[in-house]
Amino acid sequence: MDIIHQCVRVRGKVQGVYFRASARERALSLRLTGLVRNEPDGSVYAEVQGPREAVEAFVAWCRRGPERAVVLEAQAVDAPLKKFDGFIVER
Repeated sequence: MDIIHQCVRVRGKVQGVYFRASARERALSLRLTGLVRNEPDGSVYAEVQGPREAVEAFVAWCRRGPERAVVLEAQAVDAPLKKFDGFIVER
């Protein structure tokens, strides 16, 4: 199984629309580990790790986001594997 780690930056109307909570639900449904947080510039940052197909499905979801989000851009880059304990929403 091909395990990968990606960092995702999502821009648009992505704060105050339950993006982080929805991202956590999506990641857990895909059995991914990682984190998600709001950034001071108004973007959302996530790191996800797991099987390639599941990570790609998460990134595709980020390009749409939850119902109230307006995603203008979602960029994903590969990163070295890390040790995560589940999937957390950082404050």
